[in-house]
Amino acid sequence: MNEKEVRPKAVVLLSGGLDSATCLAIAQSRGFACYALSFDYGQRHEIELQCARKIAAQAKVEQHVVIKIDLRQWGGSALTSDRIAVPEAGSTEGIPVTYVPARNTIFLSFATGWAEVIGARHLFIGVNSLDYSGYPDCRPEFIAAFAECARLGTKAADEGWKFVIDAPLQYLKKAEIIQLGVQLGIDYSLTHSCYNPTPEGLACGHCDSCNLRHHGFVEAGVPDPTRYAN
Repeated sequence: MNEKEVRPKAVVLLSGGLDSATCLAIAQSRGFACYALSFDYGQRHEIELQCARKIAAQAKVEQHVVIKIDLRQWGGSALTSDRIAVPEAGSTEGIPVTYVPARNTIFLSFATGWAEVIGARHLFIGVNSLDYSGYPDCRPEFIAAFAECARLGTKAADEGWKFVIDAPLQYLKKAEIIQLGVQLGIDYSLTHSCYNPTPEGLACGHCDSCNLRHHGFVEAGVPDPTRYAN
């Protein structure tokens, strides 16, 4: 039996951003054979998919699948509707308009289906409840509840096992995530975080995601490799 056959399998949600790239590196460092899953959901910042492909290729994942679903059909977010502008960092209170309704529920559902097919029992997701934009589907309570939902809605309930939803970044600040990623050898120049990039792919430098990313690098004492328009 070769190494690939003995390593446990994991499905890793890979957006192409800083957090998901770190999450993939963590999963691999723990010995998992990683299957990366990305989504082309009509997002304004679709350049992140190019980054996801580069990250997956460099990490030499077992397989990288990009699922196309059109969330622009109902919009409801600045990321999936051109009628809603991406706000400046810190300009809104409560749940920001960049929240995509039920996005992590949708993504984890796809990940659960693929995991059941390939025999993976671990799902990795880079959600965070400290340095984040206030999205309800990043809450620890949601992650725990979805794990039980996945168990009850699949053959796991009949066969006596369960899915483990790994959220290794859940309680880390952005600077801590970056420091960990550097230790794991991540090339953060391959990642993209901006919600409102220019047509050339430059980060806007003004949205919440750009603000969190840049300050994370500053606090971590790591040079920010991001190409900003401003």
